[in-house]
Amino acid sequence: KLEKLIQLLNSKKYGLVWEEHAESVEDEMKTKIPVFVEDESKKINDNPNSEDFNFLLEGDNLHSLHLLEKTHLGKIDVIYIDPPYNTGAKNWKYNNAFVDSKDEFRHSKWISFMNARLKIAKKLLKDSGIIVLTIDDYEIENITLLMNEIFGEKNHLGTVVIKNNPQGRSSVTGFQISHEYALFFGGEKAKIGRLPRTENQVGRYKNKDKYGLFEWRNFRAQYSSESPKMVYPIFVKMDGSDFRIPKLKWNNLTSAWECLEQPKQDEIISMPIDNEGRMRTWKWSIDTLLKNKENEMGVRLDRNKVPSVYYKGRMKTEGMLPYTFWDDPKYSASTFGANLLSEFIGRGKFNYPKSLYAVEDCIRVASGDKKNSLIFDFFAGSGTTGHAVANLNAEDSGNRRFILATNNENNIAEEVTYERMKRVSAGTEKYEAKPMNLKYLKTDFIVKQDFPDVSLEYELLKYITPLVELEFAVDIENPKVQIVITDEQLESLIKYDELVANATLFMHSDIFRDAEQNQILSDLQIKVQEIPNYFFGMELWSK
Repeated sequence: KLEKLIQLLNSKKYGLVWEEHAESVEDEMKTKIPVFVEDESKKINDNPNSEDFNFLLEGDNLHSLHLLEKTHLGKIDVIYIDPPYNTGAKNWKYNNAFVDSKDEFRHSKWISFMNARLKIAKKLLKDSGIIVLTIDDYEIENITLLMNEIFGEKNHLGTVVIKNNPQGRSSVTGFQISHEYALFFGGEKAKIGRLPRTENQVGRYKNKDKYGLFEWRNFRAQYSSESPKMVYPIFVKMDGSDFRIPKLKWNNLTSAWECLEQPKQDEIISMPIDNEGRMRTWKWSIDTLLKNKENEMGVRLDRNKVPSVYYKGRMKTEGMLPYTFWDDPKYSASTFGANLLSEFIGRGKFNYPKSLYAVEDCIRVASGDKKNSLIFDFFAGSGTTGHAVANLNAEDSGNRRFILATNNENNIAEEVTYERMKRVSAGTEKYEAKPMNLKYLKTDFIVKQDFPDVSLEYELLKYITPLVELEFAVDIENPKVQIVITDEQLESLIKYDELVANATLFMHSDIFRDAEQNQILSDLQIKVQEIPNYFFGMELWSK
């Protein structure tokens, strides 16, 4: 009975509960250490104006996530993912077997699969970062609870409904399904960004004065019922030519203004009472009203044809805060997902790509005005996220970078994701080039038992270069970037005069530099960046 009582006390009281499932790719890491190896034949170097590189990581995304733990803890601005929707239609594998609708554990397998990846994703996100996850009705309840648990319910910034299928998709219940969801969760300091205004939204501002475009808005605050000092009478001319504030006195006992005069015969008293008869407040205090009366206010007829005070609403920013329902035709997954993808790589190579413009707007909202954002997608699939980043950079001359991770099942990484990036970068007959630099890294493994004792450390040193390149977005073939692993390497570079002025040396932390070597580096204005000793520390320790 005591054991049962302890078990009850320690069990989860609220939240998502599921049957835990072991994943073979995770078990594999008990005996093997994942490493990255570059496929140099797939390097893209089309942007001479930038020395920064984007990365495409081929392999199981759980292995890629574990390697990114070494290079990108707390460094990612935006994570955008479109995971398998677990529809039961044999479009997702768990432990190398399709999970279909007959699998009694398909929900718990999917949750276990997502839990392992999202826990690492949280570690990679900056305090100001935002993760966006798209999903449909099959798992929306489960994934919302799971993300509440991992990222914190208070960090759920919002859920957007995206009309991605205007034609609708029939369902067994009879409803025509035409939407999916985008869940936005942020770090402690996250703030959502704005979206460009549509033509209709800009068209609202039809009036113009010497200060710019504006629309007339009722001076009554729409919702506020607080701030009693902002509840006061306004005397409005019946012909709509003017308005004024009468003589008033504040009563501390009643917390209200007392009017010390009566309106003239050609004036009416206006109070901030809404259409349902509730007392609200005015938009501004009396002092602010008096400051803005001449240039920013006027009298208009309200919907009841009564002369009322209005103010000039102006576009304070070019963008506007996003709504939670997105129904623009550009979000159609068939038109701007599948059809657009076919124009880059041909038809029939990838099912159900996202609308390019839906992903662009998700990144806009998640990254705000940070034009140097790092965007990560570990369900990269057809590469829509990379394409969206390239488009955004071309639009505002930004320097956003991306990391894409995907497996190579059915040659997706090579024939879809990579091919799309290559053609986005070079351009096609129909689409202007968006030049980028990209490195293609493949996941490989070091078998621990093959390297006893200190030999494992020496073997792992061979695989530090891709991690350095990944962490610092550099290419060691650039003469201004060099990696030094041993004392002998540094001595050789100095001896044979192979150091480049104003370069960056990524140097192993075990290297000891004497005064003469430091002086040479200083004279050449070479920056020394210490290679983190944590790259494979855990694997060496656990051995």
